[in-house]
Amino acid sequence: MIHNRLCSGLKVMLVVLVFSGLLEDAKGITLVEKLYINRDSMEMVTGDKLPYLVFNRSTNFEQQNAVLELAVGDTLDLWIINTDTATHGFQIKSIMGTSLSIPAGDSVHLVQEFSNEGVYIYHDPQQYPYNLYLGLGGMIYVKNHLHERFYWNMKEHASNWNTTLVNGGTVSLNNYKPDYFTINGNSHPDINADSTARIEGNVGDTLILCIANTGRGIHSIHFHGYHAEILYSSKHSHHVGRSKDTFPIYPMETLELRLVPDKPGEYPVHDHNLVAISANSIYPNGMFSTILIAP
Repeated sequence: MIHNRLCSGLKVMLVVLVFSGLLEDAKGITLVEKLYINRDSMEMVTGDKLPYLVFNRSTNFEQQNAVLELAVGDTLDLWIINTDTATHGFQIKSIMGTSLSIPAGDSVHLVQEFSNEGVYIYHDPQQYPYNLYLGLGGMIYVKNHLHERFYWNMKEHASNWNTTLVNGGTVSLNNYKPDYFTINGNSHPDINADSTARIEGNVGDTLILCIANTGRGIHSIHFHGYHAEILYSSKHSHHVGRSKDTFPIYPMETLELRLVPDKPGEYPVHDHNLVAISANSIYPNGMFSTILIAP
């Protein structure tokens, strides 16, 4: 159970958060957040439902993991609350050397300062990689600017795995054949209804796209109409500054891209691995969206 003293502490910290809300883009503030580990089913674009686990900001299940956004120099004051009936964990890749264990119905507290700009993956390392595969992987973005920001948490799903794993069965990691492909828990055309994912702006705007691959496959993001510049790469730091139209991203790696549109129009952006632009073999219901740029 979550102790009352923890809940009362959260109320105090939430007051601090409200008071400091106007300073969210300043450096050196403390951002107070809560993440709940929730279990339910995610609905695919075909109407099929898959057992799924996520980190949400409340006990209400949403099939998109929460994005935590800070500025360089900020401190994250975070409670992670496990509403599930199984033990889970919490770790921030490349930031935390050890993971936190969270028994069923319990919570843990984390205070972490972020000194460098970048995109980081938080996830459940318990029973790795199965809890991560089942959905427990989200994104932290540490920014040093005020530009418009968009977020892509990319993941693929082998629907038979989800049912097998939640029922206590085993799967072969060497026999992975995903049949659904999502961005922020959605496939095309639902991605375009997600304002955090669908890139929109005007000619000359500076638009930032943060990408995290929390799946098991390699993906390759391809832009039509525009080039983008790499601002951060967790796997290839020497790629920073490169401008191109296609960006490979490996499992458990992240990218930060800057796009400055030079012309108006609506242009596709999608995974160059064409099987990933499908859902249960139906095209184009996968990792596909469009960029909408006004004059």
